Formats: sequence, C-alpha cells, structure tokens
Amino acid sequence: MDTQGLKAFLAVAEQQSFSAAGEQLHLTQSAVSKRIQQLEQQLNTLLFDRHNRTVSLTEAGFSLLPKARQILDLVADTELQLMNLDGEVSGLLSMATSHHIGLHRLPPVLRQFTARYPHAQLNLSFMGSERAYQAVSMRQVELALTTLDQDHEIPEIIETMPLWQDEMICVCGPDHPLTGKNKVSLADLAEVPAILPQPDTITFKLIDQVFTRNGLLLNAPMPTNFLETIKMMVSVGIGWSLLPASMLDKQLHQLDWPAEPVTRQLGLIHLKKRTLSNAASALIGILKQE
Repeated sequence: MDTQGLKAFLAVAEQQSFSAAGEQLHLTQSAVSKRIQQLEQQLNTLLFDRHNRTVSLTEAGFSLLPKARQILDLVADTELQLMNLDGEVSGLLSMATSHHIGLHRLPPVLRQFTARYPHAQLNLSFMGSERAYQAVSMRQVELALTTLDQDHEIPEIIETMPLWQDEMICVCGPDHPLTGKNKVSLADLAEVPAILPQPDTITFKLIDQVFTRNGLLLNAPMPTNFLETIKMMVSVGIGWSLLPASMLDKQLHQLDWPAEPVTRQLGLIHLKKRTLSNAASALIGILKQE
C-alpha cells in the first residue's frame, strides 16, 4: 500500500477538503485527488463521499482511518530506528514549549544542545499545555516542554518527565485597590478581574479548582497564555493574577494568598511507544542534568 496515498487520505480526512489537504501537504488539489483515486482503486472501494465544497468519510474510510495512522506511524518509527543506527545526532527535532519555559528555562539547555550537536536543527513551536499534549499525541511534535497535569488525567500513551516546580504567588499592581486591604480573601479576589491563562490550560485549572472548592467563580475576562503579557497587565492595575515567584519584581505587589499553595509542575512529555530520534534523546540527556 502506497504511503503517499495514505498520507493524502489522512490529510483529506482531517481537513475535510481536498484543497486544504493540498495546502497541508504542499501539493496541488489535483495531485491529492489523484492519490486518493489511486488508493480507492487499489482498495476497490470509495473512501470519501464528495459534496459540493467538502468531503466526508464513507464507512470504508472510517474503517481505514486508524489503520492508516498505525501504518504510517510504524513506517516512520522503522525509518527512524534505521537512521539512529549510525549514532549521529543530526536532522530536524520538532519540539513544543510554552512561552514561559521558552524564555526562562530553555535558553541554557538550547545553548548546550546547539554547541554539542551543530548538525541537529530545532523546529520550536510555542503553545499552551492542552495544545502541547494534543501535538505530541498526534505526532506533530516529537517532544514538548509544558505544565504537567497533576490530576492523573495524562493519557496512557504519554510519557512524562518532571523537571522544574513553579511556586505560584498572588500579585497585583502597586496601585491596585487590593493593596489597601490588610487581609485578602478568596471572595475579595473573586469580585475583581483576574488576568489568567486560557481556561483550557493546566495553570488555569489549578487556580480555578481552588475557587470552585470554595463555592466561588473566577472573574477572568481577558485570558492570555503569555505570562509576560499577564505580568504587564497586572502591573498597570488591570487585575490580579497568580504568577511564578521568579517573576516577582518591583512592578508587582505580592498579596498573601488566602488558600492552599498553588504549585505547578513543569516537565517534558513525549509518546511512550514512539521511537525517539538521536536528537531527541540527546536533548533529554541534557535536560536530565539540569
């Protein structure tokens, strides 16, 4: 079975469009259509129902979908195992990271990596925790440095390696009304805007759980995943937030957090059953020394 045809099949299934699949694969729409037609002829069955502007999987297409992923994963892992035999650390390493880790944790690691392995290339993507887990699961990236889920919700296919702990502190701007209170309660915090990451991030969930357990709702009207942006918005008095203790400076006023401490675990994730490239293994080796 032609792997190029299977790649085209997966792309069309994901995009529900021949033209969008072509953009993803850097092919023309007609080239994608031809590969699908050849695959359908080989299998002697229709894989897609064609509509005016979209396509949908037939019953045969739904049946092929998981098998196609398994076949392509097996081919990719086999090719990588053979490439790894020479022991050379080279090639492209696709990795995801959060902005905070990328700015505050990753630079010394990447400095060592690029100095030791000049023939390896990094393709670095910045994304939130939920998206990072998806990217690893879908093999869009080989490794991800992100906030680890501490509530045992990590998929079984994901391997985790804890690396750093972030103690989170409650902060507001020096001129924020909360600075005038001798003791701030969770109810006080719930009444004023909070500047927090997106609700689908692990950091947001850790904070939201505290308020939910106390029967309160967070007021977070302007979520953003970039902690440096959150810090700026807090420093000018737009709202309060919980930020890593390492970000505290004179632009922020620390408040006594009126609940159990919030600590987030940062670390590495990758697929358990995926063969890692020599470049990925080398980077993991450096991270373990941190």
